[in-house]
Amino acid sequence: MNKLLATAAVTAALLGLAGTTQSQNKKTLAFVVNGASDFWKAAEAGVKKAQTELPNYTLVFKYPEQASAAIQTRIMDDLVAAGVAGIMVSAVDPKTMGDALNRVGGQVALFTTDSDAPNSKRVAYIGSSNTDAGKQAGQLMLKALPNGGKCMGFVGLPGADNARERIEGVKEAIKGSKIELVDVRADDIDQTRAKRNVEDTITARPEINCMVGFYSYNTPRIYEALKDAGKIGKVTIIGFDEDPITLGGVKDGTIVGTVVQQPYEWGYQGMKDMAKYLEGDKSFIPANKLIIVPTQIIDKSNVDAFWTTLKERQGKK
Repeated sequence: MNKLLATAAVTAALLGLAGTTQSQNKKTLAFVVNGASDFWKAAEAGVKKAQTELPNYTLVFKYPEQASAAIQTRIMDDLVAAGVAGIMVSAVDPKTMGDALNRVGGQVALFTTDSDAPNSKRVAYIGSSNTDAGKQAGQLMLKALPNGGKCMGFVGLPGADNARERIEGVKEAIKGSKIELVDVRADDIDQTRAKRNVEDTITARPEINCMVGFYSYNTPRIYEALKDAGKIGKVTIIGFDEDPITLGGVKDGTIVGTVVQQPYEWGYQGMKDMAKYLEGDKSFIPANKLIIVPTQIIDKSNVDAFWTTLKERQGKK
């Protein structure tokens, strides 16, 4: 009953929002993420910046209660029912959400980010090349482990394209070397489970001397579990994204490096591009419908400069 009431309340609020914006001749654009993670704060900051430059639109940012394809689909359906004009989404599981994404894409302008759904009715993808990001992580592994090593990977949603492509990129980069990605443990964006996966690996796989966190929160959970076990400095850590714990580890040398994306640009550029599209301008969409925002390797040499820029964009001191 509580879930039904909560859903009804969300729908009512969205319908009220749509009525207000329509009365002001404003269209609503929504950014829907795949789970509650600090990673998305930068994208949210980008959306807020875009709002200052799009006075004729109302921009909303939606976090699902949990990383569930069903919940994310419900949020998008509610937004469509409320009259939004466009949705940008990081799909929880593009392969199982095909019908839902096509239904949404048939009614509003649908863009994907972070994890693409190329077989859906999406207009375009705006985000990283996750394969290239995986290759960059592989480069960090090769540099840090010149004599080889056995690595365990940790990820949230193994079925999502971003996870699969990052893993494939790592494997391609380390192919032919003495480094092996032994396995990848999944956690469905459950923070407790993410740390437990690392703890289980420490206990059951003592030969593992390298750990790779494929999602933003995975590297902090690796760091915490290794610290609790007294193994910081004994296991090589490679990360993705810019969690403060990850950046702190890069700064003090306990984490080799991290491959960062630009979620701020996804939010900022994505909302502006969606508005262009709705206004009839499709010139920014390439033939392959992939708008790639480059990733970057952050190590001890450039972490301070990167962190300063990140804080400025998020309005932090």
